[in-house]
Amino acid sequence: MLLLYVIISAYIIKQKMNVTRSLLEDIKTKQLKWYGHVQRMEEWRLPKKVMKWSPPGRRKRDRPKVTWAEEIRGLMEEKGLMEEDWNGRDKWKKKII
Repeated sequence: MLLLYVIISAYIIKQKMNVTRSLLEDIKTKQLKWYGHVQRMEEWRLPKKVMKWSPPGRRKRDRPKVTWAEEIRGLMEEKGLMEEDWNGRDKWKKKII
């Protein structure tokens, strides 16, 4: 009975606060915004260098199988984005939201 009460009250709170998107969707949107922001940076900037850097050697056994860059490419596929779309900030923002 207590669990049902918690679920109902969370639902009511979301309605009252006009929450329409899930937390996971917000995280994915923020990741794509960051990716576009870094891609528009000049080549000498540290965040851009870090994003392009690939560590030498093999990955350790218990590491995640998917890298952050692969995850971003998957998100871009989900939203129908092309690699060149990040060039236009407004266009990119409209497509990811």
